[in-house]
Amino acid sequence: MNPKDEGVAVGQVVGAQGLDGSVRVLPTTDFPERLLRLRAVWWGTLQGDPQEVVAVRPHGRLVVMRFRTVSDRTAAERLRGTVLWVPRQSLPPLPAGEYYWFQLTGLTVVEGASGRMLGRVARVLRTGAHDLLEVERSGRPPLLIPALRQMVRRVDLEQRRVEVELPPGLEDLS
Repeated sequence: MNPKDEGVAVGQVVGAQGLDGSVRVLPTTDFPERLLRLRAVWWGTLQGDPQEVVAVRPHGRLVVMRFRTVSDRTAAERLRGTVLWVPRQSLPPLPAGEYYWFQLTGLTVVEGASGRMLGRVARVLRTGAHDLLEVERSGRPPLLIPALRQMVRRVDLEQRRVEVELPPGLEDLS
């Protein structure tokens, strides 16, 4: 089972916390509070058995988790860099007009007014102020498009397409 096809990364272990096997996790989800409710995650891939979460608590912008199978700091340190996954089907539905990042990745980006293809969404970047769509373009640097309603006009998951309206000069900034 390929996590990129069937799972969603919800966090990455950034280090050990204390001596009991707890780890610090950087959330990689739009809903970091969701990590506080997780009872199991997969490490690295969705193959094998999920890892049972026996304790979880917020820690600033991180989350501290302890797993049943990790009992000391040495074992916790070995998890540094490990991506934590959950199955896509376990994600809560979103309101109309909202999308998970993984749903946007790979979509064709088209300028609505001209119908000109700009490229494909390579990834979504979190900046703090608002998210950015990083659009890969053939033979050109990536184009960063703010994920704002006035620029991202329409997302069509069935057609795998995003229609955008770019302000004058935005393409020249990339």
